Amino acid sequence: MIDVIANRYAEALFQIGEEENKIDRLYNELKEVSSLITTNKELNNVMKSPLVSKSEKIQLVDALFAGKVDNDLKNFFKVLIEKGRMNSLKAIETTYKELLNEKNNILEGYVISAVPMSDVKIKELEGELSKKYNKNVTLENKVDKSVLGGVLVRLGNTEIDGTIKTRLDGLKDQLSQVIS
Repeated sequence: MIDVIANRYAEALFQIGEEENKIDRLYNELKEVSSLITTNKELNNVMKSPLVSKSEKIQLVDALFAGKVDNDLKNFFKVLIEKGRMNSLKAIETTYKELLNEKNNILEGYVISAVPMSDVKIKELEGELSKKYNKNVTLENKVDKSVLGGVLVRLGNTEIDGTIKTRLDGLKDQLSQVIS
């Protein structure tokens, strides 16, 4: 589902990054801070708590991230706090990554196989898919023994299914139609 709020904030931060030629740095810092806030329960609770005032949250951001993150990003967090949007932080990070990938012509996806694939095979598949889609495809290998063999590639909304399981299911359907 598209998060309109996350889109607006991510686009605003991305635009600042483009203007100042620091989109990659902003993303890396955004990812680190987002991870810190989501994995640190106490910090997460403070940031989302209505009992902690906005000014206290802003002071906390100043104290925690002074000199450690870009000032524009620190100010961005302050705006999120002021507007009560810290709960959208993960969605903002995801949307920012999508914008970054679009700018860099990158298409991220997964290759699902019954056994782990070698790095060489993954690179080979990435090369073939990059040619097909005219984008720099990067794949992450996930293992799912239920596919039995072959691979299933997911790139955005596109799925390329070359698994044995799907072929067997197709044969099963054909046989059941013939028998009926």
